[in-house]
Amino acid sequence: MPLRAELPEEGELVIGTVTSIRNFGAFVTLDEYEKREAFIHLSEVATGWVKYIRDHIREGQKIVARVLRVDPSKGQIDLSLKRINDHQRREKVQAWKNEQRAMRLVEQVAQSLKMTADQAVELFGPALVERYGSLFQAFEVASADPKRFQKEVEKTPWASAFLKVARENIVPPHVTILGTLQVSDPAPNGVEHVRDALLAAERVDPESIEIHYVGAPRYRIRVQAAQYKQAEEILKKATDAALRSIKSNGGEGTFTRA
Repeated sequence: MPLRAELPEEGELVIGTVTSIRNFGAFVTLDEYEKREAFIHLSEVATGWVKYIRDHIREGQKIVARVLRVDPSKGQIDLSLKRINDHQRREKVQAWKNEQRAMRLVEQVAQSLKMTADQAVELFGPALVERYGSLFQAFEVASADPKRFQKEVEKTPWASAFLKVARENIVPPHVTILGTLQVSDPAPNGVEHVRDALLAAERVDPESIEIHYVGAPRYRIRVQAAQYKQAEEILKKATDAALRSIKSNGGEGTFTRA
């Protein structure tokens, strides 16, 4: 079910499996490119002098490497292990795992549509990758914001099946933001006014907002949402509601963003 070009591009990070090790380097099959063979020269295995190549890699090992050169006429691909840092390596591994999972989800969509996984990929794969960057990101968007997804794919015949699989299998990504509300009222019934202000904040979006007592007159407000912009909007509406409420009852209030 390929969604990639036949060959990787120079500079690209790839996932591979070490198949054979020689004194002069190692041969690798590329997991994302139909098991095409690539080569890592001894000088690209690690920084500094490499005395024993097997001190650094071994047969059967999964590796992340950077593509140095590609010769389409010969089908030759040269890789480097040393020209990649730990952060890049972790990100690539996670992206690869995500795409592996996405292809399993595509199989579920295909079953619902009574077609093969290859047919499903051909039907919607390229368009989704072009729009969202990857199939996994498409599933994430469909789970987190189904209305947006339906609008963007224009309610195509496969959209309902795709959305169902996304909702059942993907926990939407989220962001969390914090701030501190200070609300007080010295009146005899001031405690009730503070309570009303906090309830006004929570009512803005009960599923996204949590308010915790820190120490009078401070309360920590926590907002969780699918996107940063959405979280900020909810936080602003909630704090505005709390401040309006406390001030309308004669109390005082301020808000500080964490």
